[in-house]
Amino acid sequence: MAIIDLKLPKSILKALNLPVSNPRRQQLKVLKKLLRFARFTQFGQAYKFDEILMSRHIGKKFQQLVPAYNYSKIYEEWWHKSVEGTPDVCWPGIVKYFALSSGTSEAASKYIPITKELIRSNNITSLKQLLSLAKYEDVPKSAIGKGWLLLGGSTQLQKGATYYAGDLSGIQQRKIPLLVQGLGLYKPGKKIAKVKDWAKKLEEIVDNAPNWDIGFIVGVPAWLQLCMEKIIERYKVNNIHEIWPNLAFYVHGGVALEPYKKGFEKLLGKPITYIETYLASEGFLAYQNRQDATGMHLVLNNNIFFEFVPFDDTNFDSEGNMTENPEVYMIHEIEENKDYAVLISTNAGAWRYAIGDTIKLIDKERSEIIITGRTRHFLSLTGEHLSVDNMNKAIEMVSEELNISIPEFTVAGVPHGSFFAHHWFIATDDAVDKDVLRLRIDKKLKDLNDDYEVERKHALKEVIVTILSENIFMEFMRSKGKVGGQHKFPRVLNGKMLEDWQRFLKNNKASSEYVNLVR
Repeated sequence: MAIIDLKLPKSILKALNLPVSNPRRQQLKVLKKLLRFARFTQFGQAYKFDEILMSRHIGKKFQQLVPAYNYSKIYEEWWHKSVEGTPDVCWPGIVKYFALSSGTSEAASKYIPITKELIRSNNITSLKQLLSLAKYEDVPKSAIGKGWLLLGGSTQLQKGATYYAGDLSGIQQRKIPLLVQGLGLYKPGKKIAKVKDWAKKLEEIVDNAPNWDIGFIVGVPAWLQLCMEKIIERYKVNNIHEIWPNLAFYVHGGVALEPYKKGFEKLLGKPITYIETYLASEGFLAYQNRQDATGMHLVLNNNIFFEFVPFDDTNFDSEGNMTENPEVYMIHEIEENKDYAVLISTNAGAWRYAIGDTIKLIDKERSEIIITGRTRHFLSLTGEHLSVDNMNKAIEMVSEELNISIPEFTVAGVPHGSFFAHHWFIATDDAVDKDVLRLRIDKKLKDLNDDYEVERKHALKEVIVTILSENIFMEFMRSKGKVGGQHKFPRVLNGKMLEDWQRFLKNNKASSEYVNLVR
């Protein structure tokens, strides 16, 4: 029986069927609910949630009384108390789970609070997305009732004094709905999902692959690609459909799928349906609910209150830091085809929290968005989440160790066979061995960033270094009309800027090594 035909509990059905006809009304309803639940917390008392609830203009009052937060600020002022076991800090009760998310060079991970209410909301949004597949045409919906392979983090979490911590995917897998567990749909199952060693987990999945009838796969593209390649190699088949003939859906998110698609589809025996999601550590924000839709539908009626800050020089500095009092708008106030940074308030005690992403509204009537990037420069082809802070620190340490000056550098993510590489362009006029420099940078980044270290074992196959004179960087900036102290060479190159840089180097024969590399 296809799961979309199953009868669900009335409470779940009520949550699934909330209308979203008026985005403003839905969002104000969500905000009121969040404020009512949290008004007796330390945060709610400090920022006068009762007063906000009595206001005729609740949204504006909320923005007036509650400041915007980034991770460092909200952790230092509030969330650290929850990690220490204090109840009723930003949300009622003790926070029992924390999602570990990439941090800066000062810490390997951020601790993002995950409450039982947030987990329930994430599960309800997952079911909404699943039910939306009923509208898809010419796709084998019966595949939904087959196995669901969720390739995520370990469900064996780190134990703190009053909490457990780990990847959000591992936390969510521990809380798989009983409906799914009871039907035996969830794969790889609890035993394999507990395995922390990625290589061992992958081998166990490969061992069991022929025993499963998979119709639905969920996970990061690089990891799933590796998994399918190993299965195909082990059983000497031509494609994954010879093992899983009913595979029809792939739910992806977190990193852009487009760079993977060509290599990914070589592993398939027939087309599958791709479904994009926006599931952050802080909540399930959006999902693709229409066949072949370009954007994802914002989840406006399930315990996430959205605000949007225009991503421009007025509201952000050159390093992507938000100003003290940014312009902020609600969903009904933003315009199509403009970049906005996202603030969210949730039922896990995130309040006016900047998640670091930028989005663009592409269909106002349907509240559909696309993710356009990060407020700060990051490089994350495969989930390595490499920040400029990581890069700067690595270059600083390597410069000191080798006693060389590196006044400029930039990094680009590039294809490398079926996978990817980081190509570093480094300015130095000092004598240095390119391979020594490459190995030192790679080692420092592994020390600074847990996610980078993991991905270097898997989809991030190589680090390439091209050494250039500082003058080359300066000449490029002059060619772009960006001269003077206000203009900085971007630390991460992508899109048109990367194309311009590659063209500049090739046309000016700035580096014979680089010209030979791109031929």
